[in-house]
Amino acid sequence: MTVDDSGSDTGAHGRVDPDPADSGEDNPLALRLEQLILGAERRYTPFQAARSAGVTMELATRFWRAMGFADVGQAKALTEADVLALRRLAGLVEAGLLSEAMAVQVARSTGQTTGRLAEWQIDSFLEGLTEPPEPGMTRTEVTYPIVELLLPELEEFLVYVWRRQLAASAGRVVQAADDEEMVDRRLAVAFADLVGFTRLTRRMEEEELGELVEAFETTAADLVAARGGRLIKTLGDEVLYVADDAGTAAEIALRLIETMAHDETMPELRVGMAFGTVTTRMGDVFGTTVNLASRLTSIAPRDAVLVDSAFAEELVRTGEAPASEAAAAEEAAAAEKEGKEPPAYRCALQPMWQRPVRGLGVVEPWLLTRRNGTPSAG
Repeated sequence: MTVDDSGSDTGAHGRVDPDPADSGEDNPLALRLEQLILGAERRYTPFQAARSAGVTMELATRFWRAMGFADVGQAKALTEADVLALRRLAGLVEAGLLSEAMAVQVARSTGQTTGRLAEWQIDSFLEGLTEPPEPGMTRTEVTYPIVELLLPELEEFLVYVWRRQLAASAGRVVQAADDEEMVDRRLAVAFADLVGFTRLTRRMEEEELGELVEAFETTAADLVAARGGRLIKTLGDEVLYVADDAGTAAEIALRLIETMAHDETMPELRVGMAFGTVTTRMGDVFGTTVNLASRLTSIAPRDAVLVDSAFAEELVRTGEAPASEAAAAEEAAAAEKEGKEPPAYRCALQPMWQRPVRGLGVVEPWLLTRRNGTPSAG
């Protein structure tokens, strides 16, 4: 969607891109479906849309690409909704509510998130719902009325979930101790990784592999959410999540190991966790703490959880784990002597051999387990 100075749309090398509408490639039923979903028909070329929105073609192109859409040359492929979206983003910049760079970030984060959501929804349920019920019917003939019924309900649900997530995220930010903590916060970071996944990809059929990955991601996502963590992303054979405190992250990790171990269809799992300052950007997390958690995952034993020394110290500080089993025994003896209940620790920590970790120097991993006689939290 690039143009030359005269306003003519050109390709990356200065040539005029062909108009897809003149190529005969557009399916009439696909266009009907697009119009149903967008709620408007194609009216504008990119240049016309930018002009109608009152923005430069350069800015319109930045917004459009940030949302994840391909350049369309000089085709009349845009609608009134596209013009309105450009006008709204540009209006936020003009009003001083967002910088241009921040507006582009808003477009990119929204485009990437909803792009994956759309693909996921089509793959997971629309494909199954649109199986032709009778011989001779095409998938498209079934898809149109299904989408017509689902669209308003899914739209309302999307807005509801977004508002809920926004409220939760805003609550975490306003509780930050200071302005710096809003971006650079102390969090528990964890990676959970399926062991031997590469070998599995060579042995399993694609459909089986897809079902395994979906089951793993669903199990992990449900456990992380239920225990108060936040799923950052899934990478097929690996999930990344964070929690505000080490105890929450530890319980999630142990529950993941226990749940997967009881499922014979699942490979073994390993988890690596670290605690410390984390930089958050566009829904992702970065920094040394994240890198350390990733490295610990790669060296963790099968069906086990490794944590760094800062994570271990945090568990001890908050009373989730004893400093040592010897210290726990002394506390229990003292409590018994005084007729009191001994401290109830959920976790146990065992120091492992110090070892060099690429890019991070020498680290001291700790093996995290559930303490003997302590049932998992319900």
